This record gives sequence, C-alpha cells and structure tokens, in this order.
Amino acid sequence: MKYVDGFLIVVPADKLDAYRAMAEEGRDVWMKHGALDYKECVGDDLHPQMGEMETLPFPTLTGLAADERLIFAFIAYHSKQHRDEVNAKVMADPAMSPEKMMEKPMPFEMKRFSYGGFEVLVDV
Repeated sequence: MKYVDGFLIVVPADKLDAYRAMAEEGRDVWMKHGALDYKECVGDDLHPQMGEMETLPFPTLTGLAADERLIFAFIAYHSKQHRDEVNAKVMADPAMSPEKMMEKPMPFEMKRFSYGGFEVLVDV
C-alpha cells in the first residue's frame, strides 16, 4: 500500500514563477530523502463539465480569484511510516532550516494552504 501527502495551494498569478522555484527546491529535497514521486500541478481546466452531474468546482471550493492560480500537489511514499521517516529527514536538511526558508518571502499565504495524508485506495 502506498501513501500520499496531498496539497491544495492558492498562489497569486504574479508569484507563480517564485512558487515554481520554491517547488523545484522542495522536490529536490524530498526526492533526495526518499520520496517516490513529487508533483506540483497548476490548475488549467477548473470548470469541467461532467454531463448532468453537478460538481463543486475547485475555484468555488478555494475562493480562487481571477488573479490567482490553484496548485494541486502530491508526494508519494511506500507507507505512512515511510512518509514520517522521509519528512523527518527533510525537516533536518539544512535547505529546510528556518534561516534558509526566511531568505525568500513565501509566494503564497499559509492560511490558504491545505494539506493532508492519504492512504492510496486504487493504484495501477
């Protein structure tokens, strides 16, 4: 069974390049410490039609404004225990120190950051 940490993050459109740079640094650190996969995806088709079925669009769910972009991201692990081991190593990495993290302003508001751990229910 695999385990995934999932994220929804609202990013101002004019800070998307700064977010990408931060995400690339994050990817490198998580992969270095054993994550199986790391994806950061920017919303593209956020009002899809599903026939007659009514859905709650991500922009409505997140309060996304026209000048904002929605990031859907995930990091995959072997298990929750593996996630905890990798995250402990990541948090101890010098690249993730509070001093290093404060060098650049956060390109999004933490109050609009959503995160959770998920057991994989269906896989290939």
